[in-house]
Amino acid sequence: MLAAPLAPARTTVTRTAYWARLLPLLAALACLTRLPSFTRPLWNPDEGFLAVQARLLAEGGQLYGTVVDRKPPLLPWLYQAAFALCGSGSLTPLRVLAVLAQLSTAVLLASLARRRWGDRAGRTAGVLYLLVSVGLNPEDAQAATFEVFMLPWTAAAMWCADRGRWGAAGAAVAAAFLTKQTGGAVLLPAAWLLYRRRPRRAGPALLAAGSALPVLGAALLTDPAGFLFWTVTGSAAYASVTGSELHVLTRAVTNTAILAVASAGLIPPVVRAARGARDTAGLWLWTASSAVAVAAGCHFFGHYYLQLIPPLALLATAALHVLPRERARAAVRVSACACALFVGWGLLAPRAELAHAERLAAALAVRTTAADRVLVWGIHPETYWLADRTPATRYLTAGLLTNWSGGRDGPRVGERYAVPGAWPLFRRELTAHPPALVVDDSRGKPYGPDHVPALRRLLAAGYTEAGRVDGAVLYTRVPGK
Repeated sequence: MLAAPLAPARTTVTRTAYWARLLPLLAALACLTRLPSFTRPLWNPDEGFLAVQARLLAEGGQLYGTVVDRKPPLLPWLYQAAFALCGSGSLTPLRVLAVLAQLSTAVLLASLARRRWGDRAGRTAGVLYLLVSVGLNPEDAQAATFEVFMLPWTAAAMWCADRGRWGAAGAAVAAAFLTKQTGGAVLLPAAWLLYRRRPRRAGPALLAAGSALPVLGAALLTDPAGFLFWTVTGSAAYASVTGSELHVLTRAVTNTAILAVASAGLIPPVVRAARGARDTAGLWLWTASSAVAVAAGCHFFGHYYLQLIPPLALLATAALHVLPRERARAAVRVSACACALFVGWGLLAPRAELAHAERLAAALAVRTTAADRVLVWGIHPETYWLADRTPATRYLTAGLLTNWSGGRDGPRVGERYAVPGAWPLFRRELTAHPPALVVDDSRGKPYGPDHVPALRRLLAAGYTEAGRVDGAVLYTRVPGK
């Protein structure tokens, strides 16, 4: 009579012991791999953009109204919440949250692998993921930006789908999409698992409702028309590669090669999985949908490639679990060596652009007061955050007004390729709140005043050159203009 209840208890003890051993290992590894992220104030313009957005939202700004970007709302809200709790002068709280995001992803992958292939596979999947997760240019891998916070949701979507929890899987898909649009690609492998399981009739409805309702709620919480425009329909010119084909191809090849080096321990078992590892169709579909997401928009920035790492870690685990234990250990050793290389790169990486932004911010702080609005014409919105100055416009980078994105060197850069409707709003904002200081930080790029007549006229009508900082030109307002 007592035997039946005791079996679940033993299972619970075994499960608890397993995670009690594995969680500290994964937590330590997550901290070590992201140690470089704490060594500089910020890593890339995306962090700067989010920090400035968060400050503007805290001051009463409206997302997709007076505060705009081509991204969904979850991460700006997360930055805003972190700043509200810890102050807006440091990104350290976001760095800590990024460590937790990577740890969460690793734990979910370990749980997926353990359920399918056993205890050893769970450990292998979690460890391999964390070792490879920093295998990109440090500016891409160590920043607390969209992909890092999207990945736990994509892993959670697959975890829930693997257990037939279709409503929760849909909600995780929605959260991934609301962190970055390409996170919605995980809906395809989740739907595949739904098809394979052939659940009750409610399954498809639950997955669809879970995916759609949070997105609809986010649209209603912001501005439905603005949400649709900024996250879906307003970026046609941004996605074009016309005139920049070689530039884009070079970046794609370079970042693919960098990730391949980081994944040297994963590639042989992934190839083996392609040759017939069982029960991997859903993982291959996850990998393929992630690859399409990386290519979407034709920019191939390094941080886009982070979306590929979770399914690749599981595919490698799928092959390794049927091989001798030494093969798994070899894969971990190779991955650990590659990880050490990339962590070292992160610790020693040059900081030329950050140093430039800091010097520029210091000049802004000296030449303006906290009440002044300023305009930084460039692609480094972090200058506003570092200087603690309010932007004169909702368009935080020249990219939104010229289609320059750091990845365009061809003819599709200029006023005519701006976000639709941006220039009339930009002119009205500068008329209503003329910036006390304008900084031309184009430094010879195709979006400089020489190539943008409207900006050239603005400077000629009311501003005079007041100095230079590392090639950036500072303009102050002419009294009475």
